[in-house]
Amino acid sequence: MYVIAGATGRVGSVVAERLLAAGAPVRVLVRDTDKATSLAARGAEVVKTDLQDRVGLAESMVGGAGAFILLPFDLTVEDFHAHTKAQVASIAGAVADAGVPHVAMLSSAGADLLEGTGPITGLHHLEEALRATGTVVTAIRSGHFQEKFTDVLDAARHGGIYPVFAASADVPLPMIATRDLGEIAAEVLQSPPPAHEAIDVDGPRYTERQVAELLGAALGRELDVVTIPRAGWVDALVDTGVPQHVAELLFGLYDADERGLLAPRGDRTVRATTGLETTLAHLVGVPA
Repeated sequence: MYVIAGATGRVGSVVAERLLAAGAPVRVLVRDTDKATSLAARGAEVVKTDLQDRVGLAESMVGGAGAFILLPFDLTVEDFHAHTKAQVASIAGAVADAGVPHVAMLSSAGADLLEGTGPITGLHHLEEALRATGTVVTAIRSGHFQEKFTDVLDAARHGGIYPVFAASADVPLPMIATRDLGEIAAEVLQSPPPAHEAIDVDGPRYTERQVAELLGAALGRELDVVTIPRAGWVDALVDTGVPQHVAELLFGLYDADERGLLAPRGDRTVRATTGLETTLAHLVGVPA
């Protein structure tokens, strides 16, 4: 039996779907059982729990041959680092208490670094904490998600603007569809490695300008690509309503990306193939 956290999210739902399609027994962990009715209808056992509830989380993991884990970034909390630290302790503690033999974890490029990567430092701590439990950890590290365009969808749709928090909008970057990450996690769970490993996920490359062009075509309007200077990143975020401390946290993420810190340094590389056009068709509702 496989235990899937975040089973109603973009990655976790695909992990659960792929395992169910393979005929594997699946237990999904959710905060809202109403959102998991489709998975329940397909045979998944649905358990209501919270990643910050170590006792409840451990109980829900007992008997699992493997688990899919992720670390939700809640940018609404007042103390992000304290909140993340508590989540890491709860998750790792639950894995240890339940004796889960293998964990496939959604991580990120740059998670091998202790500092200087903004919110990704939380993933570093989770990787380390899980390894210390005695479970075998597969860290699935991706760079940019293709779905990140949804963060600026309102600005694009209503203002015709595509903001870029980088020095250039013309640098090709690998962008991974979250569906591909879910498929990789499902495969890893069914064929666990003998020891810890970090998987770098590579994929189709796009510049931010190309993303803006494809998104604009999907929305039926031309988008103005606005490159925001580094010195203006925090102010630009605050102007959109992002709290100051969150803007500073995101500054650390953008800065790490700009400095090349979010680079592949894992044990092996897996290639993702879904193109951005397909992701846009799914989320914006236009033909691929």
